[in-house]
Amino acid sequence: MKFYDCATAPSPRRVRIFAAEKRIELDTVQVDLANGEQFGAAFRDVNPDCMVPVLDLEDGTRLTEVTAICQYLEEMQPEPSLFGASPAERALTSMWNIKVEQQGFLACAEAFRNSAKGLRQRAIAGPDAFEQIPELAERGRERVTKFLNRLDMQLGENTYIAGNHYSIADISAMVVVDFAGWAKITVPDDATNLTRWYASVSARPSARA
Repeated sequence: MKFYDCATAPSPRRVRIFAAEKRIELDTVQVDLANGEQFGAAFRDVNPDCMVPVLDLEDGTRLTEVTAICQYLEEMQPEPSLFGASPAERALTSMWNIKVEQQGFLACAEAFRNSAKGLRQRAIAGPDAFEQIPELAERGRERVTKFLNRLDMQLGENTYIAGNHYSIADISAMVVVDFAGWAKITVPDDATNLTRWYASVSARPSARA
């Protein structure tokens, strides 16, 4: 397998953390997003969406979405389970991972990509140019703050995001908290449950992957 990565980007970081929890070593190719390597012909042949991560399987199959890559790694190395050990756990984990992606990750991207000076014509990740809309950056910040408070409520009743087991939802949510910092959004002072959880998950060795 070959893993196309960018060490500074939040999306492939989710895969790196997941693989580290599984103790899976990936043969990695770094893609220079800062200098636009993802838009070059060579990488477009790998992923026409011009985004990382990509997992290139031995048979030539290419997986280009974070959750799909993690699902594949889960099938290849079932232990420790990061999608849940029972039907109910798997369903709840998938549900919360989707919530984190839709309400957290996309909101962070909206806030950051519509305000960062280096992304003036790249407000949406991918092969096409889109101008920034400052109002969307403000809306994104509001969405992220509301979502962080939602996570704080969830963690008031659970040790981890999807229950009492560490999962891909925790990996995704931890990366969202860090990504929010790019848009100068911090965890609210009164979000004590979220603060407790973040200290725990960010102390795991995999968080440094």
